[in-house]
Amino acid sequence: MSPIILLSIIIIYFALLLWVAYKTGKGSDNESFFIGNRKSNWMLVAFGMIGTSLSGVTFVSVPGAVGKDSFAYLQITLGYLIGYVTIAYVLLPLYYRLQLTSIYGYLQQRMGQLSYKSGAWIFIISRLVGATARLYLVVNILQVSILDSLGVPFIVTTLIILLMIILYTYEGGVKTIVWTDTLQTSCMLLGLIICTVYMLNHLGLNLGESLIAMQEKGYTKVFEFNPNEKSFFIKQILAGAFITITMTGIDQEMMQKSLSVTKLKDSQKNMVTLGFILLGVIALFLYMGGLLHLYGAAENVVSSGDQLFPDIALNHMPSFISIIFIIALISALFPSADGAMTALTSSLCIDVFGMKDKDWDTKKKERFRKNIHLIVALSFLIMVVIFKIINDNSMIGLILKLAGFTYGPLLGLFAFGIFTKYKVKDQLVPYICIIAPVISFFIDKYQENIFGEFKIGLELLIINGLLTFIGLWLIRKK
Repeated sequence: MSPIILLSIIIIYFALLLWVAYKTGKGSDNESFFIGNRKSNWMLVAFGMIGTSLSGVTFVSVPGAVGKDSFAYLQITLGYLIGYVTIAYVLLPLYYRLQLTSIYGYLQQRMGQLSYKSGAWIFIISRLVGATARLYLVVNILQVSILDSLGVPFIVTTLIILLMIILYTYEGGVKTIVWTDTLQTSCMLLGLIICTVYMLNHLGLNLGESLIAMQEKGYTKVFEFNPNEKSFFIKQILAGAFITITMTGIDQEMMQKSLSVTKLKDSQKNMVTLGFILLGVIALFLYMGGLLHLYGAAENVVSSGDQLFPDIALNHMPSFISIIFIIALISALFPSADGAMTALTSSLCIDVFGMKDKDWDTKKKERFRKNIHLIVALSFLIMVVIFKIINDNSMIGLILKLAGFTYGPLLGLFAFGIFTKYKVKDQLVPYICIIAPVISFFIDKYQENIFGEFKIGLELLIINGLLTFIGLWLIRKK
């Protein structure tokens, strides 16, 4: 497939996004940007959030990991469902009752100003790291598969993609993203289904036969019953539940979209529906991962991990499949990046700089918000370059690992606020939020010396949150 043709497809796709942004962004203001004027349709939000929750990492990394981890990721996904139900019936009622624009305003009301600022900064760092890791993966695939052959440097590719995202989020924010995410999620899922059907036909297999072939290769194993292993099913399900609670329920990006829904009941339907749909979609991604490995073996493909799907789609399939793959890939890229940039802009404006409390006119506030949006885009550029230097082969593992360190203090802060009635010595909270991840890092690093054969995996997030909770308990006051 000609790189010029693939690049033309990307440009046409982006033009469509700009048209949607233009239509939906008319008459937008700061309230539209931050929470969509609380008028979003819950079904659109639920469907669009599939793309945000999955991203390009799931699209490429989850199928690529099947050769190494089989279907074990489904254990984490079962935990996701528990997490979404918890968010719907524990966190969302709290946020709606307090009429929050930024969910970290809860920490201000419950614990104090420094606790509030600590929560906001933890989110900013966490989301910046996670979103740019996802962004890097897709940018790097586009670079290697299309733009290297055209002589375009990696830094220029990143700049152009960030410029695209800025152009369609600059005015409308959440009001626009609800619609663009719906379009992009549709393209991503359609691409997933078409690629799956093509591979089944090419291999001459039906659904049952393909599962038998995968089972013979050991790809269909879901549950690990050895308690000492990192992938032990109880550890994975618990980790999945807490990852969802932290990376969705106490994450401004994800909650910003849910809070844009008018009624609490509709927002709860959005969250529970999302959980069930996500379970089915990730099961389909894993199934496609098994097919990719069968297809790769039949075609003598040597790539593995994150490079497997791009290599097969672009070099070992017909041109029309290559086009579908590129469209699906960029459809997976934009929902996670655009939402993150919008949420980080919102959190910096409201939580860090207190824009809502400043005695500025509407135009000055809007100008300030747009300047912050550009600064966030610059920080994305810097982080993507850093990930290019790191160049990890499986980004899904790296992202979940990093989440254990960055989101743990948020988990501890919200848990302490919701499940206890104690106040805390507010001035000490930032120190607790630094100490807990540092201790977690050393526990993870020296776990063999501490626990012997027992291995800590993604449940490091729970340990980090528990350490934060204990720290807050030690500085409590009535």
